[in-house]
Amino acid sequence: MLPGAFRHEAMPYCGAEQFVGLAASFLERAVQEREPALVLVDEPKQAQLRDALGPAGASVTYRDVRVVGRNPAHIIPVWRSFVDDHAGHGALWGIGEPLWPERSASEIAECHQHEALLNLALADAATLTLACPVDVGVLAPATVSATVRCHPDVRTGGAARVNAAYSGVDPLALLSDPLPAAPGDAAVFPFTDRNLQALRAHVAAAAAAHGFALDRTGDVVLAVDEVATNSYRYGGGGGTLRTWASGGGLVCEIEDGGRFSDPLVGRRRPSSDRIGGRGLWIANQLCDLVQVRSSGEGAVVRLHVRPTP
Repeated sequence: MLPGAFRHEAMPYCGAEQFVGLAASFLERAVQEREPALVLVDEPKQAQLRDALGPAGASVTYRDVRVVGRNPAHIIPVWRSFVDDHAGHGALWGIGEPLWPERSASEIAECHQHEALLNLALADAATLTLACPVDVGVLAPATVSATVRCHPDVRTGGAARVNAAYSGVDPLALLSDPLPAAPGDAAVFPFTDRNLQALRAHVAAAAAAHGFALDRTGDVVLAVDEVATNSYRYGGGGGTLRTWASGGGLVCEIEDGGRFSDPLVGRRRPSSDRIGGRGLWIANQLCDLVQVRSSGEGAVVRLHVRPTP
């Protein structure tokens, strides 16, 4: 790892005992020196780690990753706030585990995007060392290897080493990573700025048909409206909406002729004085998952929404 640079480590483990041992070893300096530390793992791991650290670990902050990271796009703003809130405090320590066995294939894909994008989003966080546990005992081998490849370093046996499998971050490659094709029976609705009201009615009807309550239907309509508005403003005057059922929820995909150039779009908290540019941020706050892709053929935003937030 380079001195004076953000340190991003994969931490493979198998089982609770090994997780606790590696995590406690990683946090040893933070606990001894009372340096700021934030741990984003599920509640059972929080309890195990608290017990292992004992009273000396009272200064470590914990948050349930299954709540704050249900949508993986929510995690980078958490780390950004942690770094900014502790500017000038010296060394910072973090543990974050965004992957768990119940994640859908789409969520796993976005977790890989998230891990790769951390290297861009926190490149200036020179005092932060972030270890990302990866449970090799329950995750598929392909998922493990794809996750580990996103990290410049790997932590094993309590020490970190350079990850030979890491090949850097290509922002354009991240944006152009293809999504699975929409199903053939997806409902198709072409739109321009002239029929956005009809588009909103179409989305509301689709959500209601899939059992969404009124408030949650409003979330879906607002999220689609934000993205569709971007399409007619920046994507050639309009686009195509496709909707279909998936995993007990609803998927709304907006495709247009525009391009995204920022792989972190929708993952940075907009400043309070910024006018515009909030559409994908708002969509990420309302949806369970937002997938953004862009290539020479245009842009695709795929919104995944469950009936309950």
